[in-house]
Amino acid sequence: MDNGAGSYRRFRDEGDENGLAEIIRDHSDGLILYINSIVGNIHTAEDLAEDTFVFLGTKKPKDNGKASFRTWLYTIGRNKAIDYLRRNSKRSELPIDSVTETCLLYTSPSPRDS
Repeated sequence: MDNGAGSYRRFRDEGDENGLAEIIRDHSDGLILYINSIVGNIHTAEDLAEDTFVFLGTKKPKDNGKASFRTWLYTIGRNKAIDYLRRNSKRSELPIDSVTETCLLYTSPSPRDS
């Protein structure tokens, strides 16, 4: 069993759209669960898995054959997840109410200013 390598080769080399559909059907659930273990949000994991399959479908990267197809696919998904975490690590995790209260504390006139 080639774990999808033959399907991907058919898609990449011959333009067989069914090859990509087979990969998505066979690997989407596992890839979503794997990415979810990295990002901790199932909806984000679904989006990142979709991004992984879009990357395969549009860029058609070449599998170097050093690892199994599944390992290669999950590595692409992991890289998408890491990129997502890097991009979003700078965002504040504070609720908007606490940010507003903090801003009011710093902008309220002090008793000396009155």
